[in-house]
Amino acid sequence: MSSLVVPGEINTEPTRRRLSDRQAETVQRLVDAAVVEVRAEGYEGLTVRSVAAIAGVAPATAYTYFTSKDHLIAEVFWRRISTLEPVQIDRRQSPVTRVAKALREVATLVADEPELAAACTAAMLARDPEVKALRDRVGAQVHRRIIDALGVDIDDAVVRVLDLAYSGAMLQAGMGHLSYAEIGGRLAEVATLTMGATDR
Repeated sequence: MSSLVVPGEINTEPTRRRLSDRQAETVQRLVDAAVVEVRAEGYEGLTVRSVAAIAGVAPATAYTYFTSKDHLIAEVFWRRISTLEPVQIDRRQSPVTRVAKALREVATLVADEPELAAACTAAMLARDPEVKALRDRVGAQVHRRIIDALGVDIDDAVVRVLDLAYSGAMLQAGMGHLSYAEIGGRLAEVATLTMGATDR
């Protein structure tokens, strides 16, 4: 996984630059407006210009922070995942149970918002360099949660399988083959099948 994020250094600023308080407030308005707009118009109907209008921001200003609608929606997803509580290790639970719970928490971030969930999936697959940077950060966050949930005696192969399972499940949901609400259960199945024989 590239660009691993060091725990304690995660922030919710866009990846392009450090922001002043005023700039951060403008970006937050744009992010909040993007959620409103995608709920109303879906991914296809959303534009940076329409989001800027809802946020009360000039389009040119919006484009200084977000290069595309994919960048904007990817930022929405990154902010959602970065607000998750750190994985708490309960030694009374098996590693399988802990990993399944950690992955379910990520998978259900947008499960109750189908339009936003579909938009996030589409946006996260974009080739935009800004999206790639956010995709790396999201991947690193998921990777970190898996490792934290496993605790000691981490098997690198197990981590790779679980990383891949998460990415695949999100893609399946984005393609409409799974509902986002189903992802958590499917990932729990993968964790059980992958780790069941060696559950510690």
